[in-house]
Amino acid sequence: MPQFMISVCHPDEYDQDPDWSDPELQRRGAQVGALNEEMQREGVWVFGAGLQPASTATTLRRSADGDVSMTDGPYAETKEQVGGFWVIDVPDLDTALEWSRRCVDACEEEAVELRPMQDG
Repeated sequence: MPQFMISVCHPDEYDQDPDWSDPELQRRGAQVGALNEEMQREGVWVFGAGLQPASTATTLRRSADGDVSMTDGPYAETKEQVGGFWVIDVPDLDTALEWSRRCVDACEEEAVELRPMQDG
């Protein structure tokens, strides 16, 4: 079966350590946890994880002479960053789109991006 990655996109202002004692974050976390459990029960779950804020990233680049440089921060400076993802194993794009809709519902206002994984 094909695998897909569903990425959750967060506004850049989320790029700070969240206050997990906030009832709103706890409620949303419970929704995502319930979705994760449903994916596992349905047998589509391959892997999923939340990511630390984009400000904790390190970007590595190879120069024309072959040297690799490292800089603190995300690869792209954008208004939204990937905050987490799921990898699912489903029969077709329509099924992947349905799971993506469920991810939008669980995360509420965040956008998600669905992309097929390369074979191999």
